[in-house]
Amino acid sequence: MRNSRIAGVGHYVPENVVTNKDLEKLMDTSDEWIRERTGIVERRYFQEGVDTTANMGAAAARKAIQMAGLEPKDIDMIVFATLSPDYVFPGSGVLMQRELGLKNIPALDVRNQCSGFVYALSVGDQFIKTGMYNNILVVGSEIHSTGLDFSTRGRGVSVIFGDGAGAVVLSPSDSNDKGILSTHLHADGEFAEELAVTAPNSNKKERLTHEMIDDGSVYPYMNGNMVFKHAVTRFPEVIEEALNKNGYKPEDIDLLVPHQANLRITSFIQQKMGLPTEKVMSNIQKYGNTTAASVPIALSEAYEEGRIKEGDLVCLAAFGSGFTWASALIRW
Repeated sequence: MRNSRIAGVGHYVPENVVTNKDLEKLMDTSDEWIRERTGIVERRYFQEGVDTTANMGAAAARKAIQMAGLEPKDIDMIVFATLSPDYVFPGSGVLMQRELGLKNIPALDVRNQCSGFVYALSVGDQFIKTGMYNNILVVGSEIHSTGLDFSTRGRGVSVIFGDGAGAVVLSPSDSNDKGILSTHLHADGEFAEELAVTAPNSNKKERLTHEMIDDGSVYPYMNGNMVFKHAVTRFPEVIEEALNKNGYKPEDIDLLVPHQANLRITSFIQQKMGLPTEKVMSNIQKYGNTTAASVPIALSEAYEEGRIKEGDLVCLAAFGSGFTWASALIRW
């Protein structure tokens, strides 16, 4: 079997910058409170009439395709990760396909929330390995800002999330020692409702009611302590799993790119793995938690900043709603 490699990366974030001070005007919160608990200083929100989940993904994808030295017509498959699709159906994968002017190729949507991009990367990796496709576009794109509760009731969650998109192009590697070395996926549905949006839902006679809107079940709910407890356990576990699978130790990592969930979680992982700050990518301060988009945005920025070089060992890791968690180990 052949390895797949990341041939191109790209990201897009909306121009609309929303600071903690801006959120102080909408709810009972403060810049100090948000920074202390999350590390977030600002985030980006979409602009109506300008940004959609699909076209943000397309903007990131065009950059990744250009870096890979390809044209859109060279793409054989799309794997699109999001929890905030433009429509209930169809998925945003086909909408982005239309944006890019592509015809007939498969477009698969992945709904694994914060772990979505790493799950999607694993899917694309398998199709390259089997020889079925040669150039696969893997995208994570999110618009959270239209689905948040901006009252004081929702402040614990709403201050965390932002909008944006990231993408990579997967292509065959010319070496078995380079590219995606392995991916590792896990889930535990026992805790599904500890981080969830439970309405609209299909287990009621009416999928959406005024009661669901009034009681806030249309907005994200998060048991912060529960999520933190599991995240700081599962993150190191799945990183160690990837390293052990390939005969490496934490000190061999050149760059860890974790899902940007919370700066305290990232700091805990860094200390647990014994990694210096320069080996851990963090940009949550600028963008907040962009869920499925956070890993590819961080990966793209790290590459732009020269923090990833040919031959580097790069580890991607994520944890989130489901609960789901995943990692990928890459020899760049």
